[in-house]
Amino acid sequence: MLYRLIQGGPSGPDGALAFCGILFAFAATVAATFRLSPYLPKDAGREFAHDGKLSAGKPRGAGIIFVLAFVAAALLFLPLSAEIVIYLVLIVVSMLTGFLDDASRTPWGEYKKGLLDLCVAAVTAGSFLRYNTSQVELALFDVTFTLPPVVFGLLAVVLVWVSVNVTNCTDGVDGLSGTMTIITIMSIYLIDRVKGVDGSFSFMILLFAVCILGYLWYNATPSRLLMGDAGSRAMGLFISISILKTGSPFLYIPVALVMILDGGLGLLKVALLRFLKIRILTNVRTPLHDHVRKKWGWSNTQTVFRFAILQILLAAAVVYGIS
Repeated sequence: MLYRLIQGGPSGPDGALAFCGILFAFAATVAATFRLSPYLPKDAGREFAHDGKLSAGKPRGAGIIFVLAFVAAALLFLPLSAEIVIYLVLIVVSMLTGFLDDASRTPWGEYKKGLLDLCVAAVTAGSFLRYNTSQVELALFDVTFTLPPVVFGLLAVVLVWVSVNVTNCTDGVDGLSGTMTIITIMSIYLIDRVKGVDGSFSFMILLFAVCILGYLWYNATPSRLLMGDAGSRAMGLFISISILKTGSPFLYIPVALVMILDGGLGLLKVALLRFLKIRILTNVRTPLHDHVRKKWGWSNTQTVFRFAILQILLAAAVVYGIS
């Protein structure tokens, strides 16, 4: 790998190599998307989403492009370890499960996708515990404690599964899911810098964010293509791994709160109705990005900007609170 040929610093690649890596990640994503998007499966339109039919005919599953561009950049420019390689493999697996659903003529059932996500979550939690401790820091309160590995592992599985599915549910407005993911992982990057977390993984966050930017070049309203489950599931997994690596997994709540509310309320609403016959939020359309567009008359651009503004405010408060 290039990192082996050009020696970087002890906590990550040096400035010149990092600079080249960031430019490569963006250029590779933009160029590959331009060349390969005609070969992606076409979206059929989402019947129950607000303005969902406007997506019909657009290339879908572009997540396979920016995720593979990210993996290529990571292999070329990151100081690799067994742990990082495992995470890269898991991100590709999560992306492929989403892409196969995107490309399928018959959409996969919710239980099938949920089970696959659960398997990925379990392997992710186990891999994290293999290379890290079960110590947890409540960073905003300056409290640290150690959980039994089994308890930590179970909570990590829940975190990963929730992150994957919440991020997936947020994908419904041009540019929304990608923008919110960038804000979340860049918040985590700043947290890493404040806490002095491994620089190699912090640089990995930058590479992932840059690849999403390359995708957003084509996805900004009005979009030319869609990431599909291939992108949203991989992004959700990467967010969960990134927050676990901070040593403060509970910070996932504030740094991704807008996404949690946007996508998570719909999951909660459906789960309570399906399994417990409990109805909640009967006058609220979920995901919330559909509610604000349908009920409040927000445009796509207003939805993306206002959701982003709210999450940036939360991120600024979190970063200041732990510094």
